[in-house]
Amino acid sequence: MKNISKIIGTLLILLLIVSCTTKPKVGFLMDSIENERWKKDKVLFEQKMRELGGKTVIKISDSDTEKQFKLAQEMLLEGVDVLVLIPSDLYDAKRIVDLYHKNDKPVISYDRLVRNCNVDFYISTDNIDVGELQANYLTKICPVGKYMLIGGATTDYNAYLLHLGWMNILQPLIDKGDITIINDEYTKDWSADEAYTITKQILSTENDLRAIIAGNDALANGAIKALKEKKINGETLVAGQDANIDAIRNIVAGDQTITIYKPIASMAHSAAQAAYNLANGDNPASNMSITINNGSHLIPSLLLKAQLVNKQNIKMTVVSEGFVAEQEIFE
Repeated sequence: MKNISKIIGTLLILLLIVSCTTKPKVGFLMDSIENERWKKDKVLFEQKMRELGGKTVIKISDSDTEKQFKLAQEMLLEGVDVLVLIPSDLYDAKRIVDLYHKNDKPVISYDRLVRNCNVDFYISTDNIDVGELQANYLTKICPVGKYMLIGGATTDYNAYLLHLGWMNILQPLIDKGDITIINDEYTKDWSADEAYTITKQILSTENDLRAIIAGNDALANGAIKALKEKKINGETLVAGQDANIDAIRNIVAGDQTITIYKPIASMAHSAAQAAYNLANGDNPASNMSITINNGSHLIPSLLLKAQLVNKQNIKMTVVSEGFVAEQEIFE
């Protein structure tokens, strides 16, 4: 009996040691890394997870919903404990959340909200506020005139939230007759080429465009290309978002008025911490102060504050925080 007791005791100790040394495995399933900012999210998330002592499995779906679902299945078979998801499509990604919940695995919606499902947690910036920041700044400079709106991809819920923010500021001025929206169009893939084509077409018949509000810096850059061809770059105000290096250079050159700097490091680190916590059976975050309605559920959420970047505060924002190196700007 004593020998059996010793064996059982030894096995229990070994099991305890294994359980204490097992690293949580977290899947980070991304839509794309074509845009510069997503590459930074990827690196920052992985670094933070490594610091916490977890393992990261990263897969990229190249904006293909079928590929994203298959990659999600692969990650499940690879034994991830938690999935952090940047959905390729706000509605289609519901089946990924449902699949993981059937297997008792939590899902964090990162930066883009998955619609109409009980996703476990949502981390992003306040995208309505981002849209308001863009529109408010331009309308302070130019409170009267013709505006053009270039929205993001219709597969991304953030595009609609940004638009809502724009209209919160613009609608009262439209109602007064001070501002006219001459074109208000969403894009398919957040593509600079799409924004260029849209802007070029508008400029073929419009000679007095005062401002362009774009959903991100890629779209802003496409619009600027069309403005340059008409030799009116710098005359038409342009707002973007993401603080891409091209946008910072455009601002320094006078071709872009502002961009919005999302706290990507804070977002990525918060997502990694939340995933690590969930993998260990804890609450994703201590500061879940709000819930967001995703169409069918109220999702516990963490929304971080973005910053406006213009020519005057580049050094105090993206440079001082190490997001952009000063020497990069003037290459």
